[in-house]
Amino acid sequence: MSLNSPLDTFYGRVLVIEDNSDIAMLLVDFFTDRGHVADCANDGITGLHLATVNEYDAVILDLALPGLDGIELCRKVRKANRASVPILMLTARDSLNDKLTGFDAGADDYLVKPFELLEVYARIQALWRRSLHSNRNSLQVGDLAFDCETLQVERAGERLKLNRVRLKILRLLMENSHRVVSRQEIESYIWGDEPTESDALRTHLSAIRQVIDKPFGKPLLHTIHGLGYRIHDETAG
Repeated sequence: MSLNSPLDTFYGRVLVIEDNSDIAMLLVDFFTDRGHVADCANDGITGLHLATVNEYDAVILDLALPGLDGIELCRKVRKANRASVPILMLTARDSLNDKLTGFDAGADDYLVKPFELLEVYARIQALWRRSLHSNRNSLQVGDLAFDCETLQVERAGERLKLNRVRLKILRLLMENSHRVVSRQEIESYIWGDEPTESDALRTHLSAIRQVIDKPFGKPLLHTIHGLGYRIHDETAG
């Protein structure tokens, strides 16, 4: 799969845990301007709370934090059922021992201050792609499960049947459940540059909705008018 695929481009929710307000806002503004949702915590206790109660696609973590230092915070995040979230440590501590301690605590990457914003972004993109590819064997949104190896779909334990094109659409939406996927993105992923009937995508999405939602009462496939579509369990927050 090409790295230019929509599945390999990071459009996610980022948590910045940094006590320097200027650096924190610089990072938040940078990611927000590029279409991401960015939250911020200025101390370790708040950062730990946000990281463990919310679903993030990446965490940027300083080490010298008030309340709870970054090393201990990282360890606690890894123990709190957040084993797969990519964590980039961003710190002024540049000794080899500091780096080894950070990796031992569960960090995926380590970048020393001062830094370039584009390098932070590139590293987060790389961590995201690595995380995405390593977790593609199965996808789960609410009680909807997709086995990417067998292409079997189940909801609430009931086996569901979809044709090849609809399986591809569903997989794209589930792999990007953290965001809205535009109509143009779906069409490009499924059909590339080939022309398609104007109502083809609508027909497929309607059929998917009939299979995965109608028999179960609670909708997971949502139309975000003017923006696109999203697979999301609204009761999960």
